[in-house]
Formats: sequence, structure tokens, C-alpha cells
Amino acid sequence: MNKRSIYLPGLCVLLSACAGNPAAIDTGIAPPAAWQYAERDAAQATNQQWWTHFGSPQLNRLVEQARRDSFDVAAATARVRQAQASAVIAGAPLLPEVKFNLATSHQKLIRGPGGPDLDASESDDAVDNFGANLTASYEVDFWGGRAAARDSALHSLRASEFDQATVELTLLSSVADRYAQTLAAHQRQQIAELNLANARNVLDLVQTRYDAGSATALELAQQKSLVASQQRQLPLIQQLAEESQITLAALLGQPVQTLDLGAEPFQALTWPSIGAGLPSQLLSRRPDIAKAEAQLAAAQADVTVARAAMLPAVTLGATLGSDAYKAMDVLRSPYYTLTAGLVGPIFNNGRLSAERNKARARQDELLQTYRGAIINGFADVEKALSSITRLDQQREWQSEELHQAQTAFQIAESRYQAGAEDLLTVLETQRTLYAAQDQNVQLRLSRLQASIALYKALGGGWQTQIR
Repeated sequence: MNKRSIYLPGLCVLLSACAGNPAAIDTGIAPPAAWQYAERDAAQATNQQWWTHFGSPQLNRLVEQARRDSFDVAAATARVRQAQASAVIAGAPLLPEVKFNLATSHQKLIRGPGGPDLDASESDDAVDNFGANLTASYEVDFWGGRAAARDSALHSLRASEFDQATVELTLLSSVADRYAQTLAAHQRQQIAELNLANARNVLDLVQTRYDAGSATALELAQQKSLVASQQRQLPLIQQLAEESQITLAALLGQPVQTLDLGAEPFQALTWPSIGAGLPSQLLSRRPDIAKAEAQLAAAQADVTVARAAMLPAVTLGATLGSDAYKAMDVLRSPYYTLTAGLVGPIFNNGRLSAERNKARARQDELLQTYRGAIINGFADVEKALSSITRLDQQREWQSEELHQAQTAFQIAESRYQAGAEDLLTVLETQRTLYAAQDQNVQLRLSRLQASIALYKALGGGWQTQIR
């Protein structure tokens, strides 16, 4: 019968206190006082439903669908449940393990006089035995290894929860980004179709003038080339729209055949003015940074576990039971057994010290990962803020560019119809107008994507108290 240890409440509480809490993490990184490219008048703070600020009921519906049906979020949730179970497993040795055992045996001597390991003998060749016992076992956590293992599991659980939040944040920002790309591609397709129709109208005009002898074969060929060029652009833009829809459907956990996007126009999407707050606040805003910190805390606890494994272990045990040769007498012969043991490593060819060194190296690795997560978080916000600033400047001038391109084309087309302008001028103004219209949609998409990226870089409204 295996007898290991007994639970002693007062001693356990006293010795468990020796483990202590891990030291506060000093990253050595001082956050900047302010963002380099923050909008001065931005006041809209992030919240947990940041996607609602884009003014799109359809986007709100898609985001809720993604949160409900995404396989990535479901997998992350399952990982959290695994971590919860692991935390329970790691914390179990901090309390005694109690087991009961009911046993019966029948021993029959086939022949011979028997031996010292047998209850049966030549005079009594059949022996029955009945037993019942209750065993408690406990390993004293003198060096804090057991408590550190529990702490490591709890920090790993927090890391899993932060990872789930990171997965969801990445998913929702991807849904918003892909939806914007899909609507933008549809808008670009409409512009391309309108310009193609206009190019064909000009071609009809050139064809009529060519048939009347007032236009040259070169002018006719140039306009046909322009029509073919704009016709070629349509499949490319359609491909972009289809790829965005396929990716969006996959993010929602469904095939593209069942995806319903409605008929919301691209212009319906708007972006808010986002307040980035202070750089120091980013540490409590981003779940990936919180995950890196939790992983580092788990690694610190693992060092304590590895160090404790190099030291002797004290085990205590107690058994209360009864044995009898008849079932009716099983409770008439009670007994108890107390045991204590001290086990310590002597020679293991450097295995335990290597385990400790490995844990320390892992801790150092995760410290560098944590520092990198902080710096990359600052960089993500700065890049998003810079994009917003520069895109707003581009859009301001591009609006003027588009207005002048529309005016130039209208003038050139009217003068050509009146015979006061050559076709080359019309073609150039038409190409310029189409490029300006297409660029306008692309800049607007980039501006939307920059706002989405900023929300993601700021943690998407996610909040936690990092200890």
C-alpha cells in the first residue's frame, strides 16, 4: 500500500507563505510623453464597440456575426478552458490528496506447504481477506515550488484570456477592413463602368466623325485603345471585390455563397475623430501587451519551480483502515499508520540545474518579447496616427484635383464636339478624370483603414488592470 503524506493545515499555511509573489516587472522602457502625430482636436475615446463609430448598421451586423460564428474565436475560447483546467491541476497539490480503498481477495494454495509471502498454508489452503482504508497524502511545499507551479498556471490562464481578446480584436478589425475593401471595390467598379460607358460614347462620336471624314484613323484607333484599356480594368477590380468578399465570408465562418452584404454604398462609411490618449495608457489598453506580461510572470514562477526541484522534498502521510478475514469483521480491527519521508536529489548528471537554466533563459526570452510588444505597440499607434494625418492632407488636395479634372474633361469634350479641340486633349482629360475618381475612392478607403488600424493599435477599447 502506497503511503505518502498527511495534511497539516497550520504547517501548510506557514510554509506556503514562503513562496511569496513574483517581483514587479521592470521593462526598462519609458513611454514617451505624447504621441508624435496625434490629432490635436481628437476627442473620441475608444470603447468596446468601436466599430459602431463608422455609421454602418451592416458593419455592426457583420461584426456581431463574426463574434458569434468565428472558428478562430471559438478555438481561442477552447484554449481558455484548457488553461482553466491546467490551473486547477497545478493548484491541486497545494492541498492533500485523499483516497479510499475497498478491497477483497481470495487466496487458494494449489499444492505444497506455502511460503512466507502467502497467507494460505498447507493446513488452511484457502484464505479470504477484506479491507477498507482511507489514505491522505501531502507534500510539504517548503521551497514554494508547488505554489509557484500554481502561480505559473494562473498567469498562463490570464495569458490565454488575453490571447482570446487579441484574437477577437484582430478578427473584428479584419472584418471591418475587408468590408470597407469590398464596398470600395464595388465603388471603383461603378466608376470604371461609368467611365467605360463615357469612353464608348466618345468612341461613337469619333466613329461618326471618322465616317464623315472629319476624324483620322489615328484618332479612331486611340479612342478604341482607351475603351479596351478601361474594359480591361473591370475584371481586375471585380477580382479585388470577389477576393475581399471571400476573405470576409471566411472571417464570418461561412462560405461566400451564403454571404449577404446588402446594398450599403461606400459613401455611407464614415470615420470618427479618435483620441489616442497618452502613450503610458497603452500598456493597459492592448491585450497582446497584457498577454506578454502574463507569460513573463508565468516564466518567473517556472524558475521557482525549477529551483525547488533541486532541493529536498518532505512528504507526510496517514492511513486509517481495517482488515479482516471475514466481511462481517472488517470494521472490528481498525488501525492507523503515520509516515514521513525526506527525498532529495544527489546525482542526476546536471539535469535539474539544466532545467533551472532553461527556465531562466525562457524568462529572459519572454522579457525581451514583452519589451518588444511594448515598443511595437507604440509603433503601431504612431504609424496609424501618421497615416491619418498624411491621408487627410492628401485627400484635401485630391479633392481639388478631382474637381479640376471633371472641369477639364467637360470643357475638352464640349470643344471637341464643336470641332475646336483635337481628340488627344479629350483622351488625356478623360484618363486624368478616371484616375482622379479612382484615386479618390482609394484614398477614402485608406483613410477608413487607418482609423480601423488606430482602433486596433489602441486595443479596440479593451481594458484591464495589469498587476
